Amino acid sequence: MHNDTERCVRAVRSKDARFDGWFFTAVLTTRIYCRPSCPVVPPKAANMTFYPSAAACQQAGFRACKRCRPDTSPGSPEWNARADSVARAMRLIQDGVVDREGVPGLAARLGYSARQVERQLLAELGAGPLALARSQRAQTARVLIETTELPMAEVAFAAGFSSIRTFNDTVREVFALAPGELRSRAARGGRTPGTSGAISLRLPYRAPLTPGNLFGHLAATAVPGVEEWRDGAYRRTLTLPHGHGIVALTPQSGHIDCRLSLTDPRDLTQAISRCRRLLDLDADPVAVDEQLRSDPLLAPLVDEGPGRRVPRTVDPAEFAVRAVLGQQVSTAAARTHAARLVRAHGIPVEDPEGGLTHLFPTSEALAGLDPEALALPRSRRTTLTTLVAALADGSLRLEEGADWTDVRTELAVLPGFGPWTVEVVAMRALGDPDAFLPTDLGIRRAAEQLGLPATPAALTARADRWRPWRAYAVQYLWTVDDHPINHLPA
Repeated sequence: MHNDTERCVRAVRSKDARFDGWFFTAVLTTRIYCRPSCPVVPPKAANMTFYPSAAACQQAGFRACKRCRPDTSPGSPEWNARADSVARAMRLIQDGVVDREGVPGLAARLGYSARQVERQLLAELGAGPLALARSQRAQTARVLIETTELPMAEVAFAAGFSSIRTFNDTVREVFALAPGELRSRAARGGRTPGTSGAISLRLPYRAPLTPGNLFGHLAATAVPGVEEWRDGAYRRTLTLPHGHGIVALTPQSGHIDCRLSLTDPRDLTQAISRCRRLLDLDADPVAVDEQLRSDPLLAPLVDEGPGRRVPRTVDPAEFAVRAVLGQQVSTAAARTHAARLVRAHGIPVEDPEGGLTHLFPTSEALAGLDPEALALPRSRRTTLTTLVAALADGSLRLEEGADWTDVRTELAVLPGFGPWTVEVVAMRALGDPDAFLPTDLGIRRAAEQLGLPATPAALTARADRWRPWRAYAVQYLWTVDDHPINHLPA
């Protein structure tokens, strides 16, 4: 979109928040870059130039606006809607792969050379993987500076900087303030560090958002010990690269309150990225709803609760295991099976609030389980043990940057993986916005009530007009059934 100057200028002049994250406005006279909805008086069109990413603005020598804080914009919805190598690279960079494994590690996961990845990202985003990771580190540093009392040296290394000097130079360059000035400015604005070492921040999203199906689904399917709904917040444990954490997510008007307790602050970037993906916060609900509303049978459902998101996961491998446990059983039975695995193979953790007890077991931990100890039909045991073995030995990789088509093919050859299991993993674990579940019982009931075709083949053909947002159509169709996944818990 940043190449369409006329459209960008209109968005800036109307201060349209829907375009935040789609592009960034750089002002040539002030050398400042802003989000489209910046509240200040827009500059003259001749003084504006547009970039596809904050990193590209920083590469060109612009600093972040102190008023609109463009570095905190919602992420571009393109990276969740596309399956090409650039989108896959962006999802992996957001999950901290460059910080942990470098550009060669990113390239290896994508199946390209480091030079090819660099060239592709520069061509589309105006910045290479190192610059994009650097921009993300700067934002992580800002969160730690403003929401914790960590010494600046610890902030620098926790944010992923290799030296304190690089940390200081980057913060000054990006925000035009020294780290100490950022902390003082936050204190004057009334922001105080979280209690008990917790980090409190806001996760922005594009309006509208209907939280009922999103948090209702997570609460209704919560695995005891790993997840819970408490005092209006969804809480769960997180397995992270350097340790573990506990997050509490509370829906608010215009943002999601996020409270993180981490055993290692170096995991902050990954924790935030995974929470955003869990709640599908980078989606473009206006584009989704506009497409689905064009179908007269779906339009009333969209109008009743616009902005529904696809509840996803913080760990694709965890969700795949849970999808197998949920085959052909009720939600309550699936939770019971998962809770047994957690108690037997999960790592115990301490929760100050007392409701959470374990991390969900890793694939490596589950690879050694005794099939006879599983209270499942024999065929389901085979499905589960084959899955965890493939995940543990690396022959099956479920991650943010996975190729959706390739993973579907790999899952389909596993015993017990039919179309429903493959598609629900694609929808919720991989984040494919066009995944579809024509054989799902709730979808079949909705089709019957709405007058949609009854057979899976006919319904799939009818759903072609909902592309590329069929996963969101699933969320609306599920609302036809009165099920706890559609409502916030009392």
